[in-house]
Amino acid sequence: MNRPEREAAVRQIMERTAPHVPRELHADVVRRGGRILRRRTIARRLLWLLLFAATVAFTVWAVVAQPWVEPPSQTTPPLTGW
Repeated sequence: MNRPEREAAVRQIMERTAPHVPRELHADVVRRGGRILRRRTIARRLLWLLLFAATVAFTVWAVVAQPWVEPPSQTTPPLTGW
């Protein structure tokens, strides 16, 4: 199929009338779309809540554990010079 034949085929396809869509299909699509949007909104809110809870838990742990402070020595240093 050369270029003029392809262009003619594309013109024929584009000049056709759009197929008829059943009327009840629109209501189904709107309902499904609304459901998908609600699920995405709920999932997004849950993820933000999880991120917030993880941040709070990490902050509380860091304040209580203070990992930046060196732990006290468990042994005494050797006594020299007595």
